[in-house]
Parts: sequence; structure tokens; C-alpha cells
Amino acid sequence: MALSTRLALPLRPTLAALRWAAPRQCRGLSTPQVPGHTIDLGGIFPPLTTPFSPTQEVDYTQLEGNLCRYTSIPFRGLVVLGSNGEYPYLAPQERLEMVSCVRRALPRDRLLLAGSGCESTQATIKMTVSMAEAGADVALVVTPCYYQGAMTSAALVQHYTEVADASPIPVVLYSVPANTSLDLPLEAVLTLAQHPNILGIKDSGGDITRIGLMVHKTRKEDFQVLAGSASFLLASYTLGASGGVCALANVLGGPLCQLDRLCREGGWQEARDLQHRLIEPNVAVTRRFGIPGLKKAMEWFGYYGGPCRAPLTPLSPSQVEELRSTFSANGWL
Repeated sequence: MALSTRLALPLRPTLAALRWAAPRQCRGLSTPQVPGHTIDLGGIFPPLTTPFSPTQEVDYTQLEGNLCRYTSIPFRGLVVLGSNGEYPYLAPQERLEMVSCVRRALPRDRLLLAGSGCESTQATIKMTVSMAEAGADVALVVTPCYYQGAMTSAALVQHYTEVADASPIPVVLYSVPANTSLDLPLEAVLTLAQHPNILGIKDSGGDITRIGLMVHKTRKEDFQVLAGSASFLLASYTLGASGGVCALANVLGGPLCQLDRLCREGGWQEARDLQHRLIEPNVAVTRRFGIPGLKKAMEWFGYYGGPCRAPLTPLSPSQVEELRSTFSANGWL
């Protein structure tokens, strides 16, 4: 670590608190505006896919093309290097170049959340600082999981506390047990919610009781809960979630933003009807067919999907047909 970076680390919590202490207009359904609130995460965030060329190199031209199309959709912001971005398959420099590319194309009134989680605390801090320098507004930090048995609540609290202390930008916790086989314990979330530089959590586990408890138990904190899937977005909103980071938003961003708007305006019946039509397509591009399915569906809606990076493999012809039928049966194709 460079000397300047080591010297700056003790100052970062203070600098972060000063930088993000401006009041905000909260858009969450049940989170009142209070003095000292920071960045408003209310709304829909697509976790961007990483476009690859036929030779599996990052295709920044295609990325820019997708970003141009997304500017017409009222997203709150974009997530770069989440699970759907194939971030474990990217070299560190590729990850930073992705953030820089998106930052250049993204209007300043939209947030850029960047995945900076690594397995070690030291590496996560270094990557988080680099993401901030590349233009990220918020660091999305996934749970370290390789030594899963050692990842106790105490270990995870210590990890996230050290990252948040050192980060020059706010941190959002990221729990995605489908990929990590590790659910960030509720007691750890409640402890970390008290940290002034931890803004919220993206919870992709789908346990709506847990989401409700997190909203309820952190109601006195400056802490926002984001639903990590379109399948339980409506249910999360009814319990007070602020927004959603939804893979399906790469494909059906407009309808998901419409669902967000309906919930905020109290159009619950219309929102419920829309949510019903989104569940099966969302399951298809997440649990069922994963990122190859998501990228294939993007192509049907005018975006560049392209190949995944090996060892992920493309869908078979029968899987493509099944995926298309799922979207068609729900009125999207």
C-alpha cells in the first residue's frame, strides 16, 4: 500500500461522514427523513452484465451502447460488478475500467454502486478505495465466504467495520447466499447498521420475514434495505424496503420502475398484477438459467447480451426456447 494511502486511512471515516452528511429527501415507503440522512437509495438499480466479445474480452463499446439505452429508463442508478456482472471472472484492472466506463456515461444525478468485495479485508479495502477513485458513489461489499466456517458474526462485523472505517465512500452490505452459501447474520446486520459509513444492505436471500425485521429493527438508524430480486420486490416494499437491485431490470427496466412508482403512489392492485407477471421471467434469468439466460433475454429487448466468460456456458437450444416461452407466457414477448 502506498505511503499516502496508509496515511489517509485514519482520516477516511471522518472525511466520509463529512462528505455524505447532507440531508436527503427519503423515498423509502416507511423511512422518514431525519437529520444526517445520507444518499437516498430509493428506486430501481439494474446490476449490469459485463459484455464480452466473442473472444471473451470485455467489450466496452457494447457496454456504452447498453448504457445509452438505459438512460431513457428512470433508474435510481446502476450497479457495476455485482453477481450478474461476472465480477469473480474479471481481473482487478478490468473491474476498475468497468467502473470508469460507466461513470463517464452515467448522468451525475444517478448513483453508481460498485462491487468491491474481496476475500480478505485488506484486499477489500484496497479495492474499495480504487473504486471510489474510479468514480463509484457507493461500494457494494459482498460477504467473504471462502472460509465459510470461520465467518462468524464477530468476524463479519470486524471485516465490514474495518472496510467502512477506511472507505472514502459509503458502504452497502451485500448478502447473496445463493452464490456464497453464507447469509449475513441478522445480528451482524443490526450491529453494522449503526456504523455511520454503512448505508444499507442488498439482501438477495428472499426471506421476507428477515427483510421485514431488518427494516423494523433499524428504523432508528440511517440504514436502507434493498430487495435483491424482482421476485419479492413488491413484498419488500410493503415492509418498508427502499428499493431494489434486480437482475431482471437489465431486460425489463421500464416495468420494474413502474412497479416502484406504483408502490410509492399506493397503486397496490396494479402493482400486484405487474409483480405477478415479473416472477416467472425473473426466476428464469436468475435461479433457473442464470447469467447466460439473462444475457440471452437482453438480446430480445434490444440490448447486447453476448457470451459469458468461461467456465459459464451458453444455453442449449431447448433452454433458449423454454426461456422465450416464459417471457411470452407473461406477455413480454
